[in-house]
Amino acid sequence: MSHSPQERPLPVIAVVGPTGSGKSDLGVSLALALDGEVINADALQFYRGMDIGTAKINVEERKGVPHHLLDTMDVTQEASVADFQEECRAAIMDIHSRGKRAILVGGSGLYVRAALDVLEFPGTDPALRKRLEGECEAHGLAPLRARLEEVDPVSAARLGDARRVIRALEVHGLTGRPFSSFMPQREYFQPSVQIGLSVDREELRERLAVRVHRMVDAGLQQEVERLDALGLRHGKTASRALGYSQFLKVLDGHMEVEAAVEETIVATRQFARRQLTWFRGDPRITWLDWQDSELLAKAVASANGTQSSG
Repeated sequence: MSHSPQERPLPVIAVVGPTGSGKSDLGVSLALALDGEVINADALQFYRGMDIGTAKINVEERKGVPHHLLDTMDVTQEASVADFQEECRAAIMDIHSRGKRAILVGGSGLYVRAALDVLEFPGTDPALRKRLEGECEAHGLAPLRARLEEVDPVSAARLGDARRVIRALEVHGLTGRPFSSFMPQREYFQPSVQIGLSVDREELRERLAVRVHRMVDAGLQQEVERLDALGLRHGKTASRALGYSQFLKVLDGHMEVEAAVEETIVATRQFARRQLTWFRGDPRITWLDWQDSELLAKAVASANGTQSSG
């Protein structure tokens, strides 16, 4: 018996894993196999012109599959998880309303969780924050921490630095709720399936080094130069991106190209390790071998499986 979409919504599919593991290609293959459309969940691929250094999938590689939330921002803008959550959920609703499958692809862990999980973002109050910062400067962190212990002992035990203690007090002042009550549970916002690409770490290390060298050969320095003219170094998020921050130093004469390449390789490997740690912490992910000859068939089976909310 067939269900109407209202009775049984199609699960959102998310393809996750470390940088360089083949997420973009699998996302396209899944979209072709399942009549789907891809939503980008890589924070740096929102930026127009940041193509080489983010390994952004080009038009040819998309094979006609519509891609959403790619190239939506200028390099001077700051990416916001809360904005992404709103835009991503709107894109999912749009895709599903047309009877297609929504396939989220990306390695930015917090962005993936913001899209998939029940996760609220409390607002900000600049005046309140300024007042708290002033108190911290005048009297030190101890009185603020004592106040946080009273209203939110969970956060007080968990947060160390002044910036986060102030943020927790700001949220409590703003909402009347402890900051810790906004901490995400692993609970899907709507039925979802997460597919993780499991990698051979040694092979990934090698692949990432080759990949950085290829980016440089493809003109990463020229890309950084072009974006610098558009305000790259004034963009908080974009200017810190792997490869981009290193090649800004090259442009400034503070670093040789070879050193920038090496630093980018080291930083990219560290980033991949952090991504693996993040995603390994989520027991709901179905892990598939990145080099399995049956990868697509297994991914399709997972996407059509019985995993849903919870």
